[in-house]
Amino acid sequence: MRLGGPVFGDCTSPDGWASAVRRHGYRAAYCPLDASADDATVSAWAAAAREADIVIAEVGAWSNPLSPDEATRRAARDVCCRQLDLADRVGARCCVNIAGSLGEQWDGPHPANLTADTFDRIVECVRAVIDAVRPTRTYYTLETMPWMYPDSPRSYLRLLEAIDRPRFAVHLDPVNLICSPRLYYANGDLIRECFALLGPHIRSCHAKDVVLASRLTTHLDEARPGLGGLDYAAFLTELARLDPDTPLMLEHLSAEEEYAAAAEHIRGVARSVGATP
Repeated sequence: MRLGGPVFGDCTSPDGWASAVRRHGYRAAYCPLDASADDATVSAWAAAAREADIVIAEVGAWSNPLSPDEATRRAARDVCCRQLDLADRVGARCCVNIAGSLGEQWDGPHPANLTADTFDRIVECVRAVIDAVRPTRTYYTLETMPWMYPDSPRSYLRLLEAIDRPRFAVHLDPVNLICSPRLYYANGDLIRECFALLGPHIRSCHAKDVVLASRLTTHLDEARPGLGGLDYAAFLTELARLDPDTPLMLEHLSAEEEYAAAAEHIRGVARSVGATP
């Protein structure tokens, strides 16, 4: 596995960015470009990554391709296509988005998000994006989420089978799948099920943690890795069995010091299970 995360410092040039990534001790990085970058620019940054032994983990296509607003929906699908094209040009492991929401909040819950009709709409949307871009080097993926598909390893497997495109793969964020006390306390089993069902298809992972509060009814909050209940020993043990270039990407922290503490925790757990992040 390769640990990565947001980079702080001077990242205005390819070499400066690569130096900053390595200074953080990372061997993977988020794509530092967007779809407006021309081919020469993309080539220069991709070369800097290769020379520094950095894997570009993912290109985000964060948008709502299932939006109830037609203009928003069309714009989102255009974002997905352009960002997938960028991921292919730069040689990223994947392009990642959420499946989308039927509600006004692009990443929020809605009564229709987990229906059979919405499942079919996701299949149609992902096929359309992949068929329009026809990537040859990268993969289009959907981040696991608590209130939209894929919301479990089995629903992700159903999507893989229904979408039926070789360039559709898996992005795993196990914290987003923990939405009950039962799953919270048995999250090691959930993680092992994810890898058993989806392992060969996983292109990138997110590294967070989760805390269960004691007030009613059920309150789960994201936390810095090491400050919650995620079974990182299970997560890193399973991840170490995949392609050694599989990224594990930190996110959603507020400061460079927070990322350093998160990375230290993950490296410590990795050492304890015989893995190298």
